[in-house]
Amino acid sequence: MNNYSEPRPGKIELHGNGLGAPSPEQVERRAREIALIDERNPDEFTDADWRQARRELMGTENNSPPEETPDNADLTEEWAVVASSKGHRLPRPGTDEEEETVGQHLVIDGLEEAAHDQMLEARREEREQEGEIL
Repeated sequence: MNNYSEPRPGKIELHGNGLGAPSPEQVERRAREIALIDERNPDEFTDADWRQARRELMGTENNSPPEETPDNADLTEEWAVVASSKGHRLPRPGTDEEEETVGQHLVIDGLEEAAHDQMLEARREEREQEGEIL
């Protein structure tokens, strides 16, 4: 790993298997799992389930601009942007602090995936007890 590497968003592992870029089938499977956990028919997952599954697997964030409303549509004045400082040098990436951040990222992802797996398994057991066929 070079000194300029940054942790990539998204899952590294899914259900105990390594994960690269998730396929549409993997996103669909995750969306069905989300619907099942929410006590809905997994065959009728929603667009919101799909978006959540994609966010979970790809680590994408919502970078869309805010909606334009009548209140914010008019530009009333322009700001005069003048640099008052030349800035300062940031520490180089790859320090011990960043490695801890990468480690923390991996632990948090692992805990979230474990919680998802536990909720999914609990819901499957509930459905089996209710006599539903999966």
